[in-house]
Amino acid sequence: MALFLAESVLPQNLRERATLEQKVAALAEAALSVQSSLVEAQISNDLTRAFFVLESSTQALIREILSRAEIPVTLVKAVRLVGADSEQVRNNVAKVRYLVEWNLPEGLTMEQYLARKKANSVHYAEVPAITFQRTYVCEDLTKCVCFYDSPDEETVYEARNAVSAPVDAITETFRIPTPK
Repeated sequence: MALFLAESVLPQNLRERATLEQKVAALAEAALSVQSSLVEAQISNDLTRAFFVLESSTQALIREILSRAEIPVTLVKAVRLVGADSEQVRNNVAKVRYLVEWNLPEGLTMEQYLARKKANSVHYAEVPAITFQRTYVCEDLTKCVCFYDSPDEETVYEARNAVSAPVDAITETFRIPTPK
């Protein structure tokens, strides 16, 4: 099984928290029906975007699962989880308040990315108000999404500067718990 990041720009009819909670439950059920699972669902505070991480065998199956749950999809990519394991994520071990998107530079290899991350991660200590939680890096090395617990957006930028990592987009999010 592989991990996949699925992103959605939510249509108007899904921009209510109660509706999204129902959709996440439907998504989790649809995933289980095809031997897959929903690892986490992070929703932008303005209810316009959703980020889902699912475990499954293929990208096509992820698209089918989202379609069954009637959730539009704008991106599905295989990802590697860095900084946590999927069981920790499933069990809500860590709080996330901000999601940072970074479109990776061309020519970067996974080995270079992981070495850079390891070398620079020690610098998070320079910004003690923030806690790095995890990163999902696309296997095709086009982008990554990093999850943080931080008091505010400014502190996220400080931490990203400390670890020499750019920000292409930052989104304040909340998590919809995944049904067990």
